Amino acid sequence: MEKNKIDAFVRIGDIMDRLRSECPWDKKQTNESLRILTQEEVFELCDAIIKKDDAGICEELGDVLLHILFYAKIAEEKNSFTIADVCNHLSDKMIHRHPHVFGSAQADSSAQVIRNWQILKLQEGKGKTVLGGVPDSLPSLIKAYRIQDKARSAGFDWKEKEDVWEKVKEEVSEVEAEIKAQSQVMDSTEDQKQNQEIQARIEEEFGDLMFSIINAARLYKINPDNALERTNQKFIKRFNYLESKAKEQGKTVNELSFEEMNALWEEAKQH
Repeated sequence: MEKNKIDAFVRIGDIMDRLRSECPWDKKQTNESLRILTQEEVFELCDAIIKKDDAGICEELGDVLLHILFYAKIAEEKNSFTIADVCNHLSDKMIHRHPHVFGSAQADSSAQVIRNWQILKLQEGKGKTVLGGVPDSLPSLIKAYRIQDKARSAGFDWKEKEDVWEKVKEEVSEVEAEIKAQSQVMDSTEDQKQNQEIQARIEEEFGDLMFSIINAARLYKINPDNALERTNQKFIKRFNYLESKAKEQGKTVNELSFEEMNALWEEAKQH
């Protein structure tokens, strides 16, 4: 590693040590108090990546690195482990899981690398099952993608990716059928428990539909989380346009008729 990289890492490590000993806020932080802040920093990094903001990515990576150093410092104070242990453990794991680079194993494709990785993880006892390594706290959309991807690495997948669309259509039909079958019951009863049970069944069908759509995205090499976020940003941009145009007319969005909103929405598509 270049000396300037080593010097930079040592510098931030020294700063972390000093903050922990001299800053009142940093001194009182714990793993638990930092956890939510760490999640926020990771999401901010994801925002910068989606925006292709290299300067933002650099800054947010620094914030994430600070949190890594923070957790390691807290552990060092408890004589649990140090940042050196973190780095060495990661190095050992990377070498072990890349025998095609550091050993004599063969891997001619990315798919084979992933498959070998999953086999090695199972041999190490990580999670003990194929899906055991998927964190419970992952956001549901990302978790669904990871579950499907891990199942694929074990050979459980569609033989032809086009076949997934029949599953999507089937799930759409089941959602529509459940809603149609239950809507009359919900309208004719005031039994709260029964309505909750009906709503739960509809929700389950929606979940199955979303899972199948995520599966389709995976098969076509589309990251569903990225795809949905792009649509979120597109909607925000167009709605902001609609809102600004309403303001130019001396109105709020709420004061526009549906026809007026729709016309402005169509305008927004051209910008």
